[in-house]
Amino acid sequence: MDGANPDALHLDMSVVELQPSRSPVASISGSHLSLQPDHDEISESNSSDLPPTETTPLVVLTSRKPLEKQEEKKRRSRKQQIWHYVRVGGLFLIVVFSASVFAIKPEQEVTPHFLTASRNNPAKLKISEGQPLAIIVAKFQGPFNNSAHNLTHFLNATVRRIDEGSNNVSSKSEVTAKEGPIALNVLSSTAALDEDHPQIVTQSFYLFDNEIEKSHLYFYIESTEEEPVNFAVHYSASPKEAEWEALYGGLILVFVYLLIVFELVHRTVAAMVGSLMALAVLSALNKRPTVEEVMEWIDYETILLLFGMMTIVTIFANTGFFDYAAVKAYKLAKGKVWPLITILVFFAGIVSAFLDNVTTILLMTPVTIKLCEVLNLDPKNVLIAEVLFSNIGGTATAVGDPPNVIIVSDRNIKATGINFASFTLHLSIGIFFCMIGGYFILRLLYRSLNLENPDGPEVTELKREARIWRRTAHRIRIVTAEESTVKALLLQKAEGVEHKLREKLYKETSVKSWIKNLRKLEKTYYVTDKPLLIKSTVILAAVVLLFFSYSFVSDVHVELGWIAVLGAVWLIVLADVHQLELLLEKIEWATLLFFAALFILMEALKEMHLIQFIGDSTASLIKKVPEEHQLLAALILIVWISAIASSFVDNIPFTTAMIPIILNLGNDESLNLPLPPLVWALAMGACLGGNGTLIGASANVVCAGLAEQYGCPFSFNYFFKYGFPMMLGTVLIATVYLVVCHVAIGWNGI
Repeated sequence: MDGANPDALHLDMSVVELQPSRSPVASISGSHLSLQPDHDEISESNSSDLPPTETTPLVVLTSRKPLEKQEEKKRRSRKQQIWHYVRVGGLFLIVVFSASVFAIKPEQEVTPHFLTASRNNPAKLKISEGQPLAIIVAKFQGPFNNSAHNLTHFLNATVRRIDEGSNNVSSKSEVTAKEGPIALNVLSSTAALDEDHPQIVTQSFYLFDNEIEKSHLYFYIESTEEEPVNFAVHYSASPKEAEWEALYGGLILVFVYLLIVFELVHRTVAAMVGSLMALAVLSALNKRPTVEEVMEWIDYETILLLFGMMTIVTIFANTGFFDYAAVKAYKLAKGKVWPLITILVFFAGIVSAFLDNVTTILLMTPVTIKLCEVLNLDPKNVLIAEVLFSNIGGTATAVGDPPNVIIVSDRNIKATGINFASFTLHLSIGIFFCMIGGYFILRLLYRSLNLENPDGPEVTELKREARIWRRTAHRIRIVTAEESTVKALLLQKAEGVEHKLREKLYKETSVKSWIKNLRKLEKTYYVTDKPLLIKSTVILAAVVLLFFSYSFVSDVHVELGWIAVLGAVWLIVLADVHQLELLLEKIEWATLLFFAALFILMEALKEMHLIQFIGDSTASLIKKVPEEHQLLAALILIVWISAIASSFVDNIPFTTAMIPIILNLGNDESLNLPLPPLVWALAMGACLGGNGTLIGASANVVCAGLAEQYGCPFSFNYFFKYGFPMMLGTVLIATVYLVVCHVAIGWNGI
């Protein structure tokens, strides 16, 4: 039934016949009609306990009345119709309103202002001329190092005003602000502005002076240095409502999650609606980004990685290798379910430690689905177990999960001596315990779950086929008598299949032994294209080798995304692919679009300072704890807040926002906290927290998208049912490990 097309139904009523095949095909020859339904997901029939009955005679409807709307109203209750209109209408009003706000506000292009300040020559920069401003966000870019506390070399930046009719900027004219002034610690008074990595320091000035509207506002920057210090200032001004921008961001995030949790729309649509709402809020706060900025928010590295690997896997699937690998895994597990799941989950976890978990899931999902098909298992439970362990295993090394790559690549963290080896040493030990504990948690979560399908493969296929026929019949638009006839024929075919199903259930007795099943599977599933298998294996091996070595080989100047795309191009050329359209049809475009929308949404929330608010709140809680317990509190707060936040906020922007915060905590002399344990806590929390929800980690979304493409989707709530308890259990194990190693034992070195 592959390649079904329910729309390809044509009619010539001189002769109407049904093909007897169990997997019918839609075609037309001369005046003969043969029909084929579509391939939607099928739910099981409840007719297993009914005895065989005769097929219902064909009844042909010849009425030409438009019956479709009447039948649709019979299937839907009045309440459902009202809810449908409210849901669609409400979402439409939201997107139209958001688009309107976004359209009427101009783009805010922030122009850098280059200034020079010295002890005898402070710098001044005009901000406004009597405009009603409430919040000014300034970014100071220059030779600064605000992770260290320098009390001798610094710039002091304040916001001051000049009243109408006055030309002097005095110290008495400083504007009352919630935050400010800011001290910018200078590395060197002779440091150039265009150094390789100038430090950017951001400060928000919340203004509360009632006379501001009658004044001219200035930045006033004083220096302790005799020599001039060159720097740049970028600033943007917002109205008073911007003070609550973090709250607006939180409400948008909650709204998006409600759309996904209750499955009101597809998760891709939910992310698109959320990103549009976030852009509208930024526009209303005079912070509308340019098109170039929005495009920069998208992590094209991840998009390219997904596209390239999806292309390689699609071509690889045509070799029959996934079928062959599924049979071998069945043989290795001797037909038993839990040994098979054990092999798959630990394999996924170990491979993800050395190969990023997104690529691991892209490679393993087709094999797992095919394996579950030949074994008559429910794929979604096995897939969820695999992706959970892939996220756990990916935490062990610096290349296994994107947050780890971000942490190890940060130049300030590198400067502390943390490298790939030390990072892997500290995290791999803790993740080993998380893997072992996670397996027992998985057994506990799945204890009451019947992983084996009680029906045999033939029964399952008959149920699937009967449902396909009925669903196709319900989708035919009845306008003419001929269409009524076609629908009646489809319903008759469905009843015929159900008759066979009842006969099969009546006669079926016992389950065959796994050895007999194995022999049958080995005859059915095998490698079908060995030349293509060799070509695909060579290219895939080269891509995986480059994935693993690009971080260590200095001569390789391509990232993961480029490696995947280059590998896809190599394989397309080597495999001599001519039907490129068929190849592109199998790419999960909905998943790629979801990631693009999600990246925009998360970066917009970052611009609203939602993620910074979470990080600042964490730091303030740590500082309130007595000094002798600060390390314990810091580890617990960082790992748990990171885990919970990463479950609901994508862990990539969260990790990026948290790195400066833990650097400040580690360099704060008043706290005296060692930096390495804070880094390990952030990495474990951000990576393990990805198991909490379906959109917590990239691998989760990829797995769900592929499962949906293969006809075995699982919902946000279904994943949450098993993922969130797994997240809680593994984070608890990681917390115990961190506390024992760094508080009890004191292993705080690199």
